Amino acid sequence: MTNDEVISVLNDLIQTSKDGEEGFRTCAEDSQQRDAQFKPMFEARARDCAAAASELQELVRALGGDPATHGSVGGSMHRQWLNIKSMITGKSDEAVLNECERGEDVALKSYREALQKDLPANIRMVVERQYQGVLINHDRVKTLRDQVRMKNAA
Repeated sequence: MTNDEVISVLNDLIQTSKDGEEGFRTCAEDSQQRDAQFKPMFEARARDCAAAASELQELVRALGGDPATHGSVGGSMHRQWLNIKSMITGKSDEAVLNECERGEDVALKSYREALQKDLPANIRMVVERQYQGVLINHDRVKTLRDQVRMKNAA
């Protein structure tokens, strides 16, 4: 891959990470859970996404590129949809968790696509580590959503 192609892949992942950061912040704001279980988890995930974006931005700078500084248009649209859907559904914990999982599905896809590229070894190592973090986020959100579903069904 050329330097410009690597920078493009990294900038796509920066946008994905920024989308995740904003998405988790939105979920933290919308969570109704009263036992303080969800909000701190969403806030921690938002910080993790911000740290991932920062790390990727440093890699872009090291390659001589200009790093992305914001999320994607698609991420913004997803957050708007989350807000609209939350208004309709009353911002139930299950609805918020469903939308968080949907956002993490998009992040997983972005990281998988990046890992299919012929990235330099040092960059591949960072992307792989961050991918594992996204996978953990996804599974954590899915588990919580399933627990809320079971609780609501009981």
